[in-house]
Amino acid sequence: MRIVTVAAAQMGAIQKADSREAVVKRMIALMDEAKAKGADLIVYPELALTTFFPRWYSEDRAEADIWFEREMPNAATKPLFERAAQHQMAMNFGYAELTPDGHHFNTAILTDKSGKIVGKYRKVHLPGHVEYDTRRSHQHLEKRYFEPGDLGFKVWRELGGIIGMAICNDRRWPETYRVMGLQGVEMVLIGYNTPSVNAEKSEEGVEKRLFHNRLSVQAGAYQNATWVVAVAKAGNEDGHPLFGGSLIVDPNGEIVAEAKTEEDELLVHPCDLDATTFGKTTIFNFAQHRRIEHYGLITSQTGAVPPPEK
Repeated sequence: MRIVTVAAAQMGAIQKADSREAVVKRMIALMDEAKAKGADLIVYPELALTTFFPRWYSEDRAEADIWFEREMPNAATKPLFERAAQHQMAMNFGYAELTPDGHHFNTAILTDKSGKIVGKYRKVHLPGHVEYDTRRSHQHLEKRYFEPGDLGFKVWRELGGIIGMAICNDRRWPETYRVMGLQGVEMVLIGYNTPSVNAEKSEEGVEKRLFHNRLSVQAGAYQNATWVVAVAKAGNEDGHPLFGGSLIVDPNGEIVAEAKTEEDELLVHPCDLDATTFGKTTIFNFAQHRRIEHYGLITSQTGAVPPPEK
């Protein structure tokens, strides 16, 4: 058995007025709780340091740079890294990254147990739109404020296993998991901030949205025989609700832990990485069963092209 005890650290709402320092104190409190429960790894949400700012439209794109981090760690987050090293706990969290050469990414990092950054991922599947859209109940401007990730879907050998990362909308795309699955991934870490209301289909309802959240994560876990840890930022941010539903899913696609609130909440579960072996050597033995000669459209074509009409 290769046990990694994981703490999924769901976070409640972060308001526009909340400082980075105040948020980091909350993150440290969750980390201290995780340490008391024996966690080796703590996983925080997407954009864990700030409110979900892509809901706010700025005519001047640069006005949004106040939400971005220019280095990591920085003065505000240094105490988080120090506490992680003190606890000998690896961690994963998301933030808005502004690179030295002026690029903007929705980013997540993975540290080892000493607090050293060992992996970085930049969100590939950006949802939403670029310009203000009067047809929507609320704005979702990730395409305005971020560039598509440029690092691909890498995995890292850490915590005695093979770990990958993704962010929010990535969890809905099977390619996300499969690319990591083809690298032998044993645990995928995903942070998300998902509105409780579909901006283009308000009648959908939060229960349907939670259903799709579970469906995406469970399918990705099962079809690639991997653990998936999906962690929300939830609650009402300045009048804009985000759903919770953080969950840990095993390599059979079964939910082993799920959040019950939309507040700061910790889910802790011992994950045996060896539990991935059965799926990877039987039904999802890729080397034995995949037929790549028939998969060409996946990388040669972006949009759907129906056959010609008769």
